[in-house]
Amino acid sequence: MKKSFLITMTLAAMLFAGCAEKPAHKVAITAHRGFWNCEEAGYMENSIASLAQAQANGFWGSECDVHITGDDCLLVNHNQDLGGFDIHTTPIDVFLKMEHKNGEHPSTVDQYLDQAAKGTTMLVYEIKPHESEEKENLLVDKTIETLKAHDMYDPAKVMFISFSFNICKRVAEKCPEFTNQFLADEAFYLTPDEVHEAGINGIDYEYHMFYEHPDWVARAHELGMSVNVWTVNKLEDMQKMIDLGVDCITTNEPLRLRELLGERELR
Repeated sequence: MKKSFLITMTLAAMLFAGCAEKPAHKVAITAHRGFWNCEEAGYMENSIASLAQAQANGFWGSECDVHITGDDCLLVNHNQDLGGFDIHTTPIDVFLKMEHKNGEHPSTVDQYLDQAAKGTTMLVYEIKPHESEEKENLLVDKTIETLKAHDMYDPAKVMFISFSFNICKRVAEKCPEFTNQFLADEAFYLTPDEVHEAGINGIDYEYHMFYEHPDWVARAHELGMSVNVWTVNKLEDMQKMIDLGVDCITTNEPLRLRELLGERELR
């Protein structure tokens, strides 16, 4: 009877374990261009203060945008134009004399990485497309060189995203151990299978695309890819992306997303 009792209890335990709910899928928050949408950052995107505020608030990630200047320096800014000058054809000194509305000067990647190294927030490093593959490849190579110089060449500290398929393929070749996500919107996109076939291990798509192709999240996961979504600022859209099972949401409203996620936030 003792043996029979033990078998019964073992089967009951196995049945209970099979019926128990799986742990809730956790979702990471990335502050879009840093946590700029606050007084402490002076409401300035891509500023060092916005990165510092993302770190201070404990968000999983903080995104920034990187261009290469006319004299091959790395500059943090979203648009290709800054103060009426084309970043891609203008030397760095022109931009370093400018002043953002929060009092900062435009930041070199060296300066930005000095701040990034002070916290554990993932640097979501967007490499901006350029006019030629040669310039894009140089931007990738100089990024790797600069990260190594700051002891930030670490997949636990930095991940890469880009709208340029060439840049993503270059990163896959040079930095295969890093998370490397192809950015896309409705203007130009590839299916998860097409991205995976190129050796790129993640996708970062505009949220409307997942409304049209909700199966792409599960398909990317089947292929072992990470899935981010941008730029999600409304609660109903945030909830839909959470329900689809994305890994990370990029937002200008990280505090609102934190409140919605509660214990489901990945930190």
